[in-house]
Amino acid sequence: MTSFTTTNPANGSTLASWTLHTPAQVDHILDRACASAVLWSRTPIAERCAGIRALAAALRTHAGELSASITAEMGKPIAESRAEVEKCVATCEWYAVHAESMLQPVAVDSDATSSWIEHQPLGVILLVMPWNFPLWQVVRQMVPTLLAGNVCVLKHAPNVWGTAEQITAVLADALLPEGVFTNVRLDVPATLDLVDDPRIAGVALTGSEAAGRAVGARAGAALKPAVLELGGSDPFVILADADLPLATSTALRSRFLNAGQSCIAAKRIIVVQEVADLVVATLQAAIASMRVGDPANPDTEIGPLARRDLVEMVERQVADSIGAGAVVAAGATLPDGPGFWCQPRLLVGAQPGMAVFDEEVFGPVMSVTVARDTHHAMEFARTTRFGLGASIWSQDQAAVELRHALHTGTIMLNGMVKSDVRFPFGGTRASGLGRELGLAGLTAFTNERTVWVR
Repeated sequence: MTSFTTTNPANGSTLASWTLHTPAQVDHILDRACASAVLWSRTPIAERCAGIRALAAALRTHAGELSASITAEMGKPIAESRAEVEKCVATCEWYAVHAESMLQPVAVDSDATSSWIEHQPLGVILLVMPWNFPLWQVVRQMVPTLLAGNVCVLKHAPNVWGTAEQITAVLADALLPEGVFTNVRLDVPATLDLVDDPRIAGVALTGSEAAGRAVGARAGAALKPAVLELGGSDPFVILADADLPLATSTALRSRFLNAGQSCIAAKRIIVVQEVADLVVATLQAAIASMRVGDPANPDTEIGPLARRDLVEMVERQVADSIGAGAVVAAGATLPDGPGFWCQPRLLVGAQPGMAVFDEEVFGPVMSVTVARDTHHAMEFARTTRFGLGASIWSQDQAAVELRHALHTGTIMLNGMVKSDVRFPFGGTRASGLGRELGLAGLTAFTNERTVWVR
């Protein structure tokens, strides 16, 4: 592949054609990044924070163009695209305030005259980023990586290369030094080869389990650090004493945000039998009335999926699950005309062994599994190879102790699983390794070094 054409998923129209970078161009990009890494690592942290503060202002200035680009390229409803830009602004502003103190050396009492622990940047970090949150995924990895003194080379998903170019332009508008952040257009084989390049000091990937295994294997063979944020099949457990109106409204928001194309979406709704009928009836009514249509319309709740093959995958998962005994209990109305549309549906009777239970469903399909009691519900919740997040709903605060039954990066009691700049974010097992955001995000690509002075 030497070129790639981006398509509007809402109507199938062509947006742009892109030419991949040649090996010679990639060499030039990496050489420039290496030269910039030396200078940027010597830049005082206060100046780096000022640069990220300027980036926040530039993101706010260009919020209209960025949100429109996200919606056009991958079909996200415009209201959600605007919220994505604003979350990026808030993340920049938080790190600009806190990063300097968080990265200060930590003094340690020892047999030395003085001794401390410090964090030394590694150099050029490769960011392999996905299309579903094309701005947020980049910003949440890029900002702490830059603040730690590294520089970034971004390889974005091909269907959002227009947004990738806009990100580069916004960084230039913020007057960050040239070479601190570079966008490179590559296919999958060239990206894997780039992981091997000695000028790349580490790699961060957000994507599928298969992509994480491929990139992680190459990084491991080269003895380079890797942060891998992969898929999830998060359980959303509703117990008998839950606040049902709040639990069901949150489940709907979590499952259908971005048309279900989110790693931390509530993908398996597990309800105890005592309240199952009421929960299912509430979900049925809400899903049947969902507004599916043009993502550029501010009133649209569900847009198209980002690609045709994603629709085909979800339809295969639904058909396989129906064949295994699941029942479609509700469905929204789809618009007429072209586009990559996938009907929002509610499937009840999901069980282990069904695709909608065992696999990550990356689309607007909510599955409900009915459990006998709390113990049975937690058995269902931990029956998965994934370990990204989990949400438990109960008005008894003692339910927080149920977290010990699950191995996930995040546990929420009466809340929706989400990423938050103040906390480390990531998963276990098939959901990846390493952490983004918080202090962990700042230090992920640093050498934690001991300094001992007599």
